[in-house]
Order: sequence, then C-alpha cells, then structure tokens
Amino acid sequence: MNDRFLRPTGLVSVARRLFRSSEAGFIFLSVGVGIAAGLLAAVLGGVTHVLQSTLYHLNADARLSGLATISPMRLLALPLGGLLLGAIVLLVRNRKRTAIDVVEANALHGGRIPFRDTLLVSGQTLISNGFGASVGLEAAYAQAGGGVASLIGQWLNLRRNDLRVLVGAGAGAAIGAAFGAPLTGAFYAFEIVIGAYTPASIAPVVAATLAAVITARTLGATPYLIAATSSQNLATVDYLLYAVLGLIAAMIGIALMRLVSLAEAGVRRTSLPEWSRPVLGGLILIPIAMISPHALSAGHGALHLTIGGELALGALTLIFVLKCLASIASLGFGFRGGLFFASLFLGALLGQILAGLWALIPGVIPLSPVDAALVGMAALAVAVVGGPMTMSLLVLEATHDFAITAVVLTATLCSSALVRERFGYSFSTWRLHLRGEVIRSARDIGWMRSLTARKMMRTAPATALPTLSMAAFRQQFPLGSTSRVLLQDAAGHYAGLVPTAAVFADTGEGDRPIADLSILKGVTLSPDSSIGSIMECFDESGADDLAVVDAEGRILGMLTEKYVRKRYADEIDRSQRDLYGED
Repeated sequence: MNDRFLRPTGLVSVARRLFRSSEAGFIFLSVGVGIAAGLLAAVLGGVTHVLQSTLYHLNADARLSGLATISPMRLLALPLGGLLLGAIVLLVRNRKRTAIDVVEANALHGGRIPFRDTLLVSGQTLISNGFGASVGLEAAYAQAGGGVASLIGQWLNLRRNDLRVLVGAGAGAAIGAAFGAPLTGAFYAFEIVIGAYTPASIAPVVAATLAAVITARTLGATPYLIAATSSQNLATVDYLLYAVLGLIAAMIGIALMRLVSLAEAGVRRTSLPEWSRPVLGGLILIPIAMISPHALSAGHGALHLTIGGELALGALTLIFVLKCLASIASLGFGFRGGLFFASLFLGALLGQILAGLWALIPGVIPLSPVDAALVGMAALAVAVVGGPMTMSLLVLEATHDFAITAVVLTATLCSSALVRERFGYSFSTWRLHLRGEVIRSARDIGWMRSLTARKMMRTAPATALPTLSMAAFRQQFPLGSTSRVLLQDAAGHYAGLVPTAAVFADTGEGDRPIADLSILKGVTLSPDSSIGSIMECFDESGADDLAVVDAEGRILGMLTEKYVRKRYADEIDRSQRDLYGED
C-alpha cells in the first residue's frame, strides 16, 4: 500500500473523520466489513468444494471426508497439492519473517496485517484443504475476513484499538458465515481474536457477524453448522460425567498440539528441502486415506456421518487414531491450515468412544452417544482453539437446546481451566511460542514492545571520567544539580554509575578517583529493550537508574525506574480506556 493510496482526499478524508469519531459510523463500517467477510467466506468455501469435486469426483452435495472409499489414483492429488505448496515456498523463500495471522496481528501489531500475508495464508490454506490434506479451512476464513478489515482500517487510519476490534469483527464474521452461526462468530472474535469482551466492541462485532451470515445465506453458501438433537434426559450426574470428559479432552488436546510441534521439529531436523516436505506429507496421507477417507480434509462430511451413526466402538477408535495421524502429518510436513474443525470432529469421536466404554461397565446408566459427541466436540475444540463461550454457543446454535448447552459449558470450562493450568496456550499461540514469542492470547501487548529504552530514555545525561577526583567531582556536580553521574572512560565506553550523594558522604581522601564509588558497572540497558524487560532489569538489579548503551558500550542515555513505571501505568490506563470505549 503506497502513500498515494493512503493520502486523504475529498470524501475519503470525510469518511475517515466519521469512522474515527462516531460510534454509529464505526458500527456502519463494521457492517460493511461483515458483508465483505461473508462474501469472502462464501467464495473460499465454493472454490474449495469445486476443487475437491474436480479432484475426487464428488457429487454436488457430497463432502470429501464423507466418502466410503477413494480411488488410489485420485489420492495422488495429495502429493500434487504438496507440490503446489512447495512451489509457493520457493517463491517466498526470501521473506525474512513468517506471515502474520489475525491473532498475532492483534496481539503484537495493533491489528495491522500486510495484504501479502493475507493472500499467502489464505492461498496456502485453500490449496491444502482443497487438495484433501487433513486441515481446516477456518484459518483461511479468519485470515481473509480479518485481513480485509485490517486493510480497510489502515486505509481509514483508525486508532489502534478500533483497528483491533475491526480485525476481530472481520475474522469472527467470516467464521460466523462459514458455520451459519452469528453468535459463534461473535464470540470467536471476542475470545480468540480480540482477547476481551467489552461494551465498546459488542455492537461492531455482532453487527459484522450478522451481516456476514445474512450475506452468505443470500449467496446460497452451505454452512458447516452441525445439525443434532440432544437426548433431553440430562440428570445432575451427567454434569459430573461430562466434566470428566472435558478434563480428558483437555489432556488429549494438549497431547495433540505437542505431537504436531514435535512432528514439525522432527521434519525440520531432516535434510529434506523445505519445498519437498508437503509432497512427502501428501504421500504419507495416501495410505491413511485408503484405510479411511474420513481422515481427509477438515472432516465436515465425516462428522455428520458419525454423530448418531451408531458406529461400533472399534470403528470410532480407528477413525479417531487415523484422523489424529493425518492432522499431525499434514501440519508437520508443511500443509497450511488449522485444527478448528478437526478438533470438533475428533472431540465428537472422543465423546462417542467414552460413551461406548462407559456402557461396558455393568449396571451403569448409559450415556447418550449424541450428547457425549456434542460435549466432546466442544471440549476438545476449546482445548485446541480456546474460547469456551464460542464452542458452547456453537452447540446452542446447532441444537437450539439450552439444557445440553449448560452441560457443554460445564465441560468446556473444565477443559479450558486444565489447559490454562497445565499448558497455557491455544494451538495458534503455541505455534507462536515455538517461534520465540510470548503471546498467550490475542490481548494487545504490542504497545509494550513499541515502548523501548530508546524512546523513553533521557539523552545527554551527566557524565564524567572515572579518573576524576572526589574533590573535582564535588566542584563540578554540587548537591542538587543531579542525583547521579554516569562514568565514561576515555574511549567513550560506559564504566559505571556514581550517586552524587555517595560522593559527598564519603569522608576519604579528596584526591581519590570517583571510580572507587561506582556501581552497576555490568548492568545496562539496550536501546531496543522493551518496557517489560526494562522493568525486569530494574527488579533484578535493585537499581534506581540505569544507563542505556549501544552494542559497543557507548552511552546513549539514561532511564529512571520511577519514570519507567509511571509510563507503564499511564499506558495501561490509556489502553483500558480505549478497550472500554472511554474518552
């Protein structure tokens, strides 16, 4: 995006002022973003279905994962898709960073997503899912919706928090359109993309998701919403049993995320060129798909077949294992996508498996396989994706049953609590953690990184040579002139810090060098240190003042702990006011 495109002129300048200053105008803008997200979701879903129909010879209403068998020749589409991804890897091999997704954008970059990153993530996910790899298309939906929202918001020069809300609204709107579930999309935005639920964000996000769902329905898009009916025979003991199911789902979710990361790390340690890894991954998927095509794609068709399908316990277990292996192989070998719908499918299988095992115990009241599938579906999805309210509302919009939703909420809260306690990440933040980031949610911490020592330091602090005598120091820096002096040797390097009061309190010989009283010789700040690491350095050193030096040890400035903590408190207060829409 060049400066000419961003330059405000005429009506564009008026629009920018309107959307920045008017809450009603911002809601209207969110509706426009929702319409765009709904359109993109319909297009992405349609293109993917056409691609799968062409490659696997599907009927108009059929889903790839719902097929009973697939010809081995058609399964060659899997390595072919890997080859296309390898070609993309070669095209972007000179990029110095990985593409920014919506969660990373909102957490670190104030909602700013480069348009190239949106195209790259959406395109790679579309190819991966379209050619049958065991990944979900939801990453493309969220990236496309959030990416177009970010593009519009940057063009309108929105404030940081407004841009973050708009990106969340766009991503949630696309998810809502894909599932035909506006409440699910709204809480996906709140819990997963924005990282907070506040009065200022409710109206824009809900308006966007409603507009997206209406747009997708108008275009005739087929939603992913799961049609199921609960048993209506829920007792108090069911809450306890399904709470245990939530805990089991949490442990399996953690294991699944760790196995994916181990597979990725193992593949990276091999001598395979990066472009060839998806091809090998596609070849590995072929024998899995020959055993059961239910392991392919995201699993929409297989989920509809297995919920209430009264499959044998052995068949459910086999499909569960194969789907886990297929997802690990797909993501580990370089296919792009998420585990959103895969975790829903795996959770539904897990619930039915546990219901089947429970029924083997003599004398117990059997659990409804459909209820167990719905609870397991939400609980495992929460463990992997996050968002207990998001997944609970997905079940509510699927069943229109508040009784089962209450049980689902119990299980999802148990699952979420255990994952936070024992793991601390969702799948998206876990992968960012493996890259060295400290993100645990989409909560905005990017402003902390922008507050560096270089931006906050006081330049031109008082300095002196370490060889300066005590008497000369007292004459040059009388009491009250400065509270501390930085020592700088003849080569211009930092050599410690001397408190002025300590020099005047010293009763020794006046011709002694002030270097004798210097402190903090080995404790300095880098100009690029963020405010978080700066406060940690103050805490560890117990210092009141620290020098900021460059890589060669030359003094650039100085920071005081009092100023840093005041600046941090001011920024926290400002971000809270922005979050809640206060002036």
